[in-house]
Amino acid sequence: MSFDKAEDNKAFAEKFDFNFPLLCDIEKSVGVAYGACDDPSARSAKRVGVVIDPEGNVKEYLSKVDAAAYPEQVLKRI
Repeated sequence: MSFDKAEDNKAFAEKFDFNFPLLCDIEKSVGVAYGACDDPSARSAKRVGVVIDPEGNVKEYLSKVDAAAYPEQVLKRI
């Protein structure tokens, strides 16, 4: 998830060959709710890791992650 617009996220995902779309949080409400930023005036989000189960429960929260390594680390655990 990012604070960028859909077009920017799409271009970023294509540049790095992601096989999934990136979610946009332009209003930064999700970022604030999950601690990725302190308030909506933040220019960018912190790199936090959140795993949410199919029922919507937070199963893991890490306040700082390596964005490149975290997805693979999570997939190995689940």
